[in-house]
Amino acid sequence: MNIAFIGLGNMGGRMAHNLLKAGIKVYGYDLSEVAIQHFAEAGGVVCDSPQAAAKEADVVISMLPAAKHVKEVYLGENGVLEVLKAGSLCIDSSTIDPQTIKDIAAVAHSKNIKICDAPVSGGTIGAQAGTLTFMVGADDQTFNEVKPVLSHMGKNIVHCGDVGAGQIAKICNNLILGISMAAVAEGMALGVKLGIDPQALAGVINTSSGRCWSSDVCNPWPHINENAPASRGYQDGFATQLMLKDLGLAVEAAGQVKQPVVLGGMVQQLYQQMCMRGNANLDFSSIIQQYLPQEA
Repeated sequence: MNIAFIGLGNMGGRMAHNLLKAGIKVYGYDLSEVAIQHFAEAGGVVCDSPQAAAKEADVVISMLPAAKHVKEVYLGENGVLEVLKAGSLCIDSSTIDPQTIKDIAAVAHSKNIKICDAPVSGGTIGAQAGTLTFMVGADDQTFNEVKPVLSHMGKNIVHCGDVGAGQIAKICNNLILGISMAAVAEGMALGVKLGIDPQALAGVINTSSGRCWSSDVCNPWPHINENAPASRGYQDGFATQLMLKDLGLAVEAAGQVKQPVVLGGMVQQLYQQMCMRGNANLDFSSIIQQYLPQEA
């Protein structure tokens, strides 16, 4: 099996690396020269376009920033659907709106190409460790075909429903994640301001009812978890601008079905402020800087 991997950034690069470690031949493409260099050093075959990578592939995996990029890769003038052979399988692990992947799937179906959405949770830590959760939107047969591929990169492969259902699960998950990170940041900042040692506070939270992924695995206070982005200057993580995008998707979807997302809307504004301050590329846990800009 040959795999084309389109999008080799903080998440995609680590995911592709795990495929390479499993002995799979991976053809990769990314706009970033640094990402391409890391991919090549891991043993990947560098290609100069998504189509060039897809021509050699049985499976295409994409991990891209936004819906416009996904549309271009699959449906653009030089899109991969134009060169994939019938029976090929496409897996989009980007986080986008559900309708976009449904539209792409309809075109793929007309070419006898199977496609599913499989956004992920687990961050760069999970991507590197191969312990991601994949939220898959696909029919039963396609899910059974993609599961062995995804198992090289993830620990939990969840069938959420038909195409688009994975995206619904992801935007709801990230709505909760964005809110919980802000809550942990607020609590940590308050505790330290009141005089408690941050390690002691984190220890209490992570053995009490406040414990969550944002407090335990990705605590926003530096050096609580040495593997977390907060301990490396909020670099090389899940960018604040991507969290803002995901919150926007959730708020937009909520508006379409007239479902209130009060906390989501408030936290969206906090992440917007972070981006406006020039911190769009920092990990989203840097939201704590909204509370302690000089201390965190």
